[in-house]
Amino acid sequence: KMAGSSTPWIGSAYLFLQSTCKTIALPALYESSQKKPCVFKALKLALADSTGSANGVDMLKVHCSHPHLIVQLKFCKQENCRRFLRSYREGALQKSLQSHLQLSLATTTVPLQVELKAGSEHLDKILKDEDHCLECIYREKPDRLPDEEIRELEEGLKSLMLHQSTNNNVAVKDCSSLKSLSRPYPPQGSSLPIQRTFTFQGQQFDNRTITPDDHQKFAKSVSKKWKQVGRSLQKSCRALRDPAIDNLALEYDREGLYEQAYQMLLRFIQSEGKKATIGRLITALEENGLISLAEELLGLHSSEDCS
Repeated sequence: KMAGSSTPWIGSAYLFLQSTCKTIALPALYESSQKKPCVFKALKLALADSTGSANGVDMLKVHCSHPHLIVQLKFCKQENCRRFLRSYREGALQKSLQSHLQLSLATTTVPLQVELKAGSEHLDKILKDEDHCLECIYREKPDRLPDEEIRELEEGLKSLMLHQSTNNNVAVKDCSSLKSLSRPYPPQGSSLPIQRTFTFQGQQFDNRTITPDDHQKFAKSVSKKWKQVGRSLQKSCRALRDPAIDNLALEYDREGLYEQAYQMLLRFIQSEGKKATIGRLITALEENGLISLAEELLGLHSSEDCS
């Protein structure tokens, strides 16, 4: 037996999700403070469908690893895990996810590609051997408690469900009421007023919020200077104050500079919300001599530029 009668059956697996539609990027949607609660709600409901219970499987963390959204799962009962595997094998989980994402995001369709892994084992290859899959999942013990962000999103979802059930005449069609709960930090942000425009190299620019495209360009190009940029940003961002930057460097050391830089800016965006403006990022880049990257983010590089 995989577990004695007095020992709880606990296992872990990773669910990889990727949209096969070019216009829908699940990681970018999950990183959006507006869309994150919608995506989370769809995940939660589809997982509940797969086990027949709202508590059949727990989400411990949702990782954004473009182009995949990776959900770390924890099972506390073998029977729930067995139900999940059958739902996954028969394609019911995939259909449920597509349906809930479509409803939650108010879009036409969200075609998905799914994969399931436990440790180094690719479970899609052995799905017909249910007992073997269960053994692989049971061998992989969860290495964490649920993220604080997951807890906040779950509390927000419970509140929204309660609100809907007690106000049947009010249709809550969007996720705006959960927006503030999509951040892993309290909405303390900075006390800086949001400026509508800012000046760079003598030109006026719209002080828009940082976009997913800005985010990726920054992570790709900033290289080893991501820490210095982070320390410039931390002057007006509590979420980046010591030891946050050093902790990020350690936590994502194995993933490399791109992921370290990406996670640092993600923390800034999630903490500051609408105040995470391009102007603040450009100022931090200027302070650290990263003028070329600042120009790239503002679209100032002409096609003739080779530098």
